[in-house]
Amino acid sequence: MRVIGSARRLCSAQCNAVTRLQLEPVERADRLDFMGQMRGPAGNVPVMPSEPHTQSGSTDILVIGAGLAGLRCASVLADHGRDVRVWEAASEVGGRVRTDIVEGFHCDHGFQVLNPAYPELRRAFDLPALRLQPFGPGVAVRRTEGFSVWVHPLRTPTGVPAMLAGSGVRARDLVAVTRWAAPALRPKALTRPNSAGTALYEALDRARVGGDVRRVIDRFLAGVVLEDTGATSNAFAFLLIRMFILGVPALPAAGMKALPHQMAARLQGRISLRRDVTRLEPDGAGWLVGAGTDVMRAQHVVIATDPVRASALSGLPAPSMHGVVTDWWATDRRPDGPAMLWVDGRPGHRGPVLNAAVISAAAPTYAPPGRHLIAASALVSPQGDPPAEADTREHAADILRADAEDWVLLRRHVIGHALPAQPPPLRVRQTIRARRGLWVCGDHRDTASIQGALVSGRRTAAALLGRGADRA
Repeated sequence: MRVIGSARRLCSAQCNAVTRLQLEPVERADRLDFMGQMRGPAGNVPVMPSEPHTQSGSTDILVIGAGLAGLRCASVLADHGRDVRVWEAASEVGGRVRTDIVEGFHCDHGFQVLNPAYPELRRAFDLPALRLQPFGPGVAVRRTEGFSVWVHPLRTPTGVPAMLAGSGVRARDLVAVTRWAAPALRPKALTRPNSAGTALYEALDRARVGGDVRRVIDRFLAGVVLEDTGATSNAFAFLLIRMFILGVPALPAAGMKALPHQMAARLQGRISLRRDVTRLEPDGAGWLVGAGTDVMRAQHVVIATDPVRASALSGLPAPSMHGVVTDWWATDRRPDGPAMLWVDGRPGHRGPVLNAAVISAAAPTYAPPGRHLIAASALVSPQGDPPAEADTREHAADILRADAEDWVLLRRHVIGHALPAQPPPLRVRQTIRARRGLWVCGDHRDTASIQGALVSGRRTAAALLGRGADRA
């Protein structure tokens, strides 16, 4: 979602040794360009000349960013009686997990689903209060003639014979997939060196997975990890596959924004919106943080922004990021077919869409009565350029076997930096401590998922509470 701008040195090494950050965000769609950045004597925190400031408050811990990781961190700290405050640059909590309400339709920012099998969800949320609406267990596959349904073998075992008979799956392909996917049932083995260092495409090749099965796996996972070359860690793909085996993705009745809003409700009076941090400097045993004319002194600062902004604030390396565009259309005619995620299983390149779904078929609350909501997602280019909406519309309609003539575009979300890349070797625990009193949390410190964001927030809170140690 963000890109870092060029850096220039504003003072020599003999300048004031106080480490400070002064950032001027320049908005372009969902990106921020940070100018005037330089490295300080410590080698990791940018330095800027000192400016007068007025202290307007103090707290034990200040969390910068009210996304899932920041809210989870703050919630755990607050539950343990710590004095914690949260500053959020936007006008709403949620970070990348947000929902637009357009004419009664719920359009999440980028196509997102919630897998109730994530272990951290039950710790962080009141799941019944979310009123989850599940998709059908499986995936619908567009074929040259019609479509087939790949059922969830544990949820719908009676559908397996029909799937094998009509899906184009050969016996040898099924054996190959079993050979490839077996380690997903042994999660502790996934982070061992011989497992964590393999790319997805290498593992599939090694298991001799091919034909229609390979094509569907490639396209389904491309829509999850947001890259279509197979360069993602095979171990990370297994972690995702394991979650799909254990749970069926769903959507909250009020949209994905219900997740951050539920956590924020527990932090009433502690969250300040429209606080875009432009200053961060050490101050004795603590830190001074500035946003416009507001300045807060904190003993500890937790940076829980998007990964690229977090890198600019902390000095830690920024991960590579993958982007996505999601189009949301309204229609009065529901396309026929199961309430599942659809992928294009036909040979050749038919269009840019990774996946499509009639969202309201699975989640009726996402559309007004009598109307229907369709979503389709595609990759953006490395430069952040999305395919044309006309192309995604045409391809989505083809996948769903629908007539898109009456589809009305409600929202187009272009998210240039939507998900951290997870190349091999898989690292599921990265440092959360940038320097004394300065911490970083987010899915880029654990795994690129809602589970990873929540775990990272809790892990950082535990370290601040003295209940866990982290690599420096």
